[in-house]
Amino acid sequence: MTYSGCETSDPNKGKMDMGKGKSKKKTILLLSVGCILLLAIGGLFVQKKVPIMELLQHRTESRVKPDQLLEQYYSDIEKGKYEEMYRMLEKKSREKISKENFISRNQRIYEGIQAKNIRVKATDVEKSRKEGTTVQYEVTMDTVAGKVSFSNQAVFQAGQEKENPYMLHWEDSMIFPELTSGDKVKVSREEAKRGRILDRNGVVLAGEGTASLVGLVPGKMREDSSQDIGKLAEITGISPEEIRKRLGAKWVTADSFVPLKTVEKLTQPEKLSEEPDEKTTRKKERDEALLSIPGVMLSDMEIRQYPTGMASSHLIGYLQKVTAEDLKEHSGEGYHENSMIGRSGMESLYEKELKGQDGVEIAIVDSKGQKKDVPADIAKQDGKDIALTIDSNLQQNIYQKFAGEKSCSVAMNPYTGEVLALVSTPTFDGNDLLLGMDDESWNSLKEDEGKPLMNRFRQKLSPGSSFKPIIAAIGLKTGTIDPQEDIGNTGLDWQKDSSWGNYYVKTLHAAKPAVLQNALICSDNVYFARAALKIGKEKLQAGLDELGFGRKLPFEISVAESQYSNTKQMESEIQVADSGYGQGQILMNPIHLAALYTGFANQGDVIKPYLLYQEEGRREVWIPSAYEPEQA
Repeated sequence: MTYSGCETSDPNKGKMDMGKGKSKKKTILLLSVGCILLLAIGGLFVQKKVPIMELLQHRTESRVKPDQLLEQYYSDIEKGKYEEMYRMLEKKSREKISKENFISRNQRIYEGIQAKNIRVKATDVEKSRKEGTTVQYEVTMDTVAGKVSFSNQAVFQAGQEKENPYMLHWEDSMIFPELTSGDKVKVSREEAKRGRILDRNGVVLAGEGTASLVGLVPGKMREDSSQDIGKLAEITGISPEEIRKRLGAKWVTADSFVPLKTVEKLTQPEKLSEEPDEKTTRKKERDEALLSIPGVMLSDMEIRQYPTGMASSHLIGYLQKVTAEDLKEHSGEGYHENSMIGRSGMESLYEKELKGQDGVEIAIVDSKGQKKDVPADIAKQDGKDIALTIDSNLQQNIYQKFAGEKSCSVAMNPYTGEVLALVSTPTFDGNDLLLGMDDESWNSLKEDEGKPLMNRFRQKLSPGSSFKPIIAAIGLKTGTIDPQEDIGNTGLDWQKDSSWGNYYVKTLHAAKPAVLQNALICSDNVYFARAALKIGKEKLQAGLDELGFGRKLPFEISVAESQYSNTKQMESEIQVADSGYGQGQILMNPIHLAALYTGFANQGDVIKPYLLYQEEGRREVWIPSAYEPEQA
């Protein structure tokens, strides 16, 4: 058997040419070596008792199966490997669709619907010599319109290459079962209405407003529009290059309205005003200059608006268009490249509640634009209104009083904990940031020495004399201060002893007699420095710890924790003395300080501050018995 396996047929057998004898011997020798190798390999299989058929079966099973190829195909979709997917297609499928069109169609559809978490499960495999191998399967995926799931089938033909034992017969229906080559997949959105932010009386602090959208109609522009574009650039703050770029977009026709910039609208009452203020005058001049340029149009546009403007900007915050970082951070939350997002204040804190949910629909439409099927859709849900405990009139009155100063003001109902006003000055106008500021205006705001972008009611600041009642309360509770004791008049300058060197506590008014009530009335620094020393470092620190120092304030807005030292404890007598009148290293959050004052109106119980309005109100004790009831 081995010999016959190596035998070759030769038509010239028996007619040996002596000149070719050596060559033939080499051939026979090589064939003989091959036979020996086969014998050796065959011997191994005989020893292990492995049948030849089993070897062949093992080779067949080691090939990639159709259902495994299907899994690979869908895995490549999520990875964006559209070219790899195309390589799986059999000849007839490639003749129907080019690689470029295949990649373009799949990419546009899958990335357009934001397909991810794609899962495929084969449910049945049928083999047929005529039809090939048919794999029945189920697909699930997450999309911009929610979860999509469907059953489908794929047909695989026998491949001609070892690397590709099976080739996929591709149809458009592999994307969606109802999809044909002439159909399109359309994603449409219905924008949710953002919820309003209201004050305690229903006055709008953030809601719907109207702005003017500045744009160009190319067909109405002059043939040589260089000067016009230059003038428009000067007014809008958009570079001439950017204006030309927008005019050159593929979708633009002669009759198109090409949007450039959103600006604050000049209202009808402002137009008719006989004595306009400075701001109204600027808007009038702006509109006149814009409309003098051929091709410029102003169109009304619905936007977010902040009626109380600068008075509430730090509290309410503002919206801005999402960035690439926002889209990445909030992936799967319904944001898209044109979405707006709360950037600070209440707009940011309650973004989820205010935003709502855009309606999104994935539809298959035919060549006539008729809807054939809707694989997935999410119904629109408008955002919720948020009502605050704020009194907008009080908020604006406080702002007007301190607008020109570096200040922070907190107004709180001492019995309920409702925060009635939160004002930080100097400030900015959220309407300007929402509409978009030019670089010059933005840089001016950032570099302003008054730091208008800093929200002071979230910081920790030196409380000064407003801290003296807190020291008094701790002294009374610990029994270290006798309110009736006259500690003696030491004048306007005082030091404990010569160990303080040249350091003296100074006061503008000395209490006479030097008792607690007079010291509070006169705001006597010396009295409270001596009171702090009398309380002692350990008791003073323990008392402040009980009052929430070094702890997170239970409040809707995250604020800085109050402190009595830059280190873990007060380091010297002078620091203890200075702490008595709110100096030294004492730093308090203003809302925390206001909350501690509620203890004086509630028999020593400190009330928890809150900002979300409730119809019937609520009263929650934060620190019970912070002060002695009879001394509060």
